[in-house]
Formats: sequence, structure tokens, C-alpha cells
Amino acid sequence: MRSHTLVGALVLAASALVSTASPAGATTTAATCRVELNFVDAYDTDENNGDEIKVNLAGFMYPSGSRYVSMHNGDRAYSGNFANPVTTIGTTGSALFSLREVTPPVVGQGSVLGSVTAWGATCAQLATGQSIDVPQHIFGNGYWYFMTLVMTGL
Repeated sequence: MRSHTLVGALVLAASALVSTASPAGATTTAATCRVELNFVDAYDTDENNGDEIKVNLAGFMYPSGSRYVSMHNGDRAYSGNFANPVTTIGTTGSALFSLREVTPPVVGQGSVLGSVTAWGATCAQLATGQSIDVPQHIFGNGYWYFMTLVMTGL
């Protein structure tokens, strides 16, 4: 019967996977980390009709061009709303994600509301494939945001 052949092939494949797998509990320390924006929450916006928000990462504005994310009290915007700002850092580097309020129609660098920094020292503590959130409350005169990054060991 064909089912015996299929079962035999599955047993051989499973044996090969087990023999090449790492021993239980073994981990590899990350040499680098992927750092990406997870989300931004608006608890109290500066303007009554909401704020126009961008994220600056290494001099690049997200989203690009004249686009921005409109945020009102109680809003949550995810990484995709900002065109997925992401970078890679080493175990001694850092990445600064700066929250900016811009003023349309001429959307430039805007005003810095605050920032979140991902540190290489945190990356050095991660195993390959392990992730950690990097959260930060951002307070200012008339505004309050909560921004979270995700750092993943590579």
C-alpha cells in the first residue's frame, strides 16, 4: 500500500530534522538587530483638530513627501501608516526614531515632539529571533504620545 511508503518517508524526514536541530536550550546571541516602529498612540494632541505626524529615522521622513499621519486624541497609528520605518543596528550602535509634527501644505522636517532610542546594548542581550518592545511616553506642552519600537535579534 502507498500509505506505508508515505509513513516511512515522513519518519525519515522527521529524523533528519531532529538530527540537525540545536540542542534544547541552546541560543545564539544576536550580532545585529532589526529595529522597527510598532505603533504610536495619541493621548492628547497639540491641536484641537489633531496633529499631522511623521517619524524621522536617520534623516529620512516617514511617510515620505507631503504625506503625514493625522492623529487625534485616542488614535493609534501602526508602522504601516508611517510607511514602515525600519533599520538595523549592531550591538554597539543606536537608532533614534523621532516623532515630528509637521505643518501642511509645506511638509518639511517639522517640530520635534520627542523620540525613542533603540540601543545596541539592548540588542547585545537578545538571542537570534528574540524580540523586545522599546516603549516611550512622549510628553510636551499640550501633547502626550506613546511610541513603541520592536527590536529583533538577527
